[in-house]
Amino acid sequence: MSPNYIRSFSEGCLRPPTVIGQFHTLFFGSIRMFFLGVLGFAVYGNEALHFSCDPDKREVNLFCYNQFRPITPQVFWALQLVIVLVPGAFFHLYAACKSIKQEDILQKSSYTGFYIFSVFLRIVLEVVAFWLQIQLFGFKVNAIYMCDVGALDKKFNITRCMVPEHFEKTIFLIAMYTFTVITVILCVAEIFEIACRRLGILKTQ
Repeated sequence: MSPNYIRSFSEGCLRPPTVIGQFHTLFFGSIRMFFLGVLGFAVYGNEALHFSCDPDKREVNLFCYNQFRPITPQVFWALQLVIVLVPGAFFHLYAACKSIKQEDILQKSSYTGFYIFSVFLRIVLEVVAFWLQIQLFGFKVNAIYMCDVGALDKKFNITRCMVPEHFEKTIFLIAMYTFTVITVILCVAEIFEIACRRLGILKTQ
């Protein structure tokens, strides 16, 4: 990789061209990832071990936990973060290949349009993830989960399972919803800032 390529990448893609975009990068890359990586592991790390049903047998616990969690929240949110980063990564790669400088993004219509498209795509992905989170996890984690164990050929079809630390998980769910909403608001505000700069209402950086 040539020095000119590295220099063009650092000059053109080191940070977003807007103030709101830079704040979004700080919020997304620091606060949200730290919250998920540290607190998410503390809340959900041992959930499967402490998930117990009646009767408290390993096969029943595993079967019901898989039913309760088709996908673990940590995995879902990690995938969400990675997927949402993809549009920005493609734009950065495009800017590096074209040797686009930061100030050029808001001055040339083609670059501006591509950047706005990447931000808009980020919004769409966040909204889709928000909807999927509702379908998978809802807004509240109940203390009791009623599990259908008929497939295990037991004498009973429904059993009660205890969900550990359900209140903490509810708080964490609401926090992740809040992060998604804040991210979408920042993306919309960034598009608005770009429009204002293009119209001359705000001075370009």
